[in-house]
Amino acid sequence: MTTLLVASVPFDDQKPGTSGLRKKVLRFQAPHYLHNFVQAIFDSLAAYQGKTLILGGDGRFYNREAAQIILKMAAANGFGRVLVGQNGLLSTPAVSALIRKHHAFGGIILSASHNPGGADGDFGIKFNAANGGPAMESLTEAFFSRSKVLQQYRIDDADDLPLETLGCYQLADMDVEVIDPVAEYADLMQHLFDFDAIRGLFSGGFRMRFDGMHAVTGPYAVEILERRLGAEKGTVIHGEPLLDFGGGHPDPNLVHAKELVSLLNGAERIDFGAASDGDGDRNMILGRHFYVTPSDSLAVMAASAHLLPGYRRGLSGVARSMPTSMAVDRVAKELGIECYETPTGWKFFGNLLDAGKISLCGEESFGTGSDHMREKDGLWAVLFWLNIVAVRKMSVAEIVKSHWQKFGRNYYTRHDYEELGLDVAAGVMDHLRSQLSALMGQTLASRTVVLADDFSYTDPIDASVSEGQGIRIIFADGARIIYRLSGTGTVGATLRIYLESFEGDVDQHDLDPQAALADLLQVALQLADMLSRTGRESASVIT
Repeated sequence: MTTLLVASVPFDDQKPGTSGLRKKVLRFQAPHYLHNFVQAIFDSLAAYQGKTLILGGDGRFYNREAAQIILKMAAANGFGRVLVGQNGLLSTPAVSALIRKHHAFGGIILSASHNPGGADGDFGIKFNAANGGPAMESLTEAFFSRSKVLQQYRIDDADDLPLETLGCYQLADMDVEVIDPVAEYADLMQHLFDFDAIRGLFSGGFRMRFDGMHAVTGPYAVEILERRLGAEKGTVIHGEPLLDFGGGHPDPNLVHAKELVSLLNGAERIDFGAASDGDGDRNMILGRHFYVTPSDSLAVMAASAHLLPGYRRGLSGVARSMPTSMAVDRVAKELGIECYETPTGWKFFGNLLDAGKISLCGEESFGTGSDHMREKDGLWAVLFWLNIVAVRKMSVAEIVKSHWQKFGRNYYTRHDYEELGLDVAAGVMDHLRSQLSALMGQTLASRTVVLADDFSYTDPIDASVSEGQGIRIIFADGARIIYRLSGTGTVGATLRIYLESFEGDVDQHDLDPQAALADLLQVALQLADMLSRTGRESASVIT
């Protein structure tokens, strides 16, 4: 078998975002494009020769082709072993868990997460380190720097491997094992949760629907929910992974999971609903006629963790991303544990988890996780909720409302302005920054501004500093307006506006969040001058 040194040209657009490099499929299919970025990853790493690599993705268009390319490049660059999911499939949480269980050097995940798939859709690639978590910024910056000067890449001249067949194969001096993508992850879940209690829930007539969104989580959900836990056949809908996600948008929210929402609000009695995204790391939780915001979900999970087998030892601490509501902060105070506020991006949680500072963490963008791995984990969150329901013997709505009675309610919403021009989005943020110093002490919507800044984070573990992480306007009563540019899109820019207001009066807990936050929204739009600067009269997505 021959190792080829292929001449190439550098690329100037391979800077990873919040979750790796994401571009249109057509860009990745351009000559040498994927190869260059993979070689840039390998060139930026050290001492991996002979080590184990985990490889898999969410099954979107170009997943299989990319997996074959990466296998041949891994062999040419000196890896000793690769564990790859059957058909090139592995959820992002499964990759993280496999890295940790097999003491791998790291893993490569092929996914654009919740972005649309298909030949005209998006594709993505990211590297996860030996702790199972996303590469830190210093490493992704190294990838980018190398990609801009790289002149050649290494690849073995070999036939494709039969990734559809479980078994062991040889690629030059590298061992390749095609593994069941589901089994080891399902075993880990069985260790963390009381499967007997959840089985009892289903055997007692409890019904749920899990929307796999034709993405990678479908097979995981069928194995765990229907086979191991005994939920009725058909509990998992849209469970077959498809190259284009069935033409849908694999983002688990009220807009893109309309069929699931209709089922939970329809005539047929369904007690519990859940959905996950393209690569399986996000989750949405629904009760009968009831939507659980990701921020409330994190808070309820923190307050109830002691009821579950894997968390009965208690929580060492919790963390949330800065835009996530402060509901979990109140739980942490009650429990007497630390609550950390980080920038958006799971890598920031990784340092805290590795240092044992936190046991549970989450982001408002439908992601929750714990110290069982170093990624957010969609199906794990669903099982966490099912275990809570089984133990507390209450409906989803009852659980959340009882939580509000004890801790108060943090009204919360996110307004996404998608596919704005890059200059337009940057202009809005610059306009806001120019007002920060003048906002201190002002009264807006009958609230006094006590803090207006561009969020900067100093990592308590390694002292690294991350600046420009989002604009915060915080009021004396705890209400907040947050503006942030998202790093997960591939077209233009997404500007997100987050609104939050605390309500301690139980009699005021049943308001519609959009109505409760209407005054803050008007302030937010006026400060950003949204209509004149973007031409948009309303957000693309509201959650």
